[in-house]
Amino acid sequence: MPSKADKSSTSHLPTKKNIMKKVMFVCKKNSRRSQMAEGFARTLGEGKIGVSSSGLEASHVDPKTIDIMSEIGIDISNQTSKPLSDFQPEDYDAVISLCGCGVNLPEAWVLRSVFEDWQLDDPEGQPIETFRRVRGEVKERVEKLIKALS
Repeated sequence: MPSKADKSSTSHLPTKKNIMKKVMFVCKKNSRRSQMAEGFARTLGEGKIGVSSSGLEASHVDPKTIDIMSEIGIDISNQTSKPLSDFQPEDYDAVISLCGCGVNLPEAWVLRSVFEDWQLDDPEGQPIETFRRVRGEVKERVEKLIKALS
């Protein structure tokens, strides 16, 4: 009769860990669309994806963007505008351009395993309704991205 030690066990085999994918959202100035995306991804993707945002150049987080995200319970007031040059492409699995600026990104960023160019309208200088519409578009796309990556 086989002993317990003879029984086959898989407990000693390595298990495939769920490794969180890291996402970089990029826009021209990291002021509006990419900040919305970062806020949604941090909130909706908590524990599922890692997230950063940046701009081709740094600027400031638009106060209207902070306000419209606050309307739906997402606080982005501590997020800051950062230049893409502060980051390394190899640290990210997915790169999302929100402004059609993908053509201006260094090749290493475009060649990540996932690259998408969402080409969303820039609400800068537009009425608050435009900010809200863009916010809805960003949320919808971020939800799909989280689902695809997790």
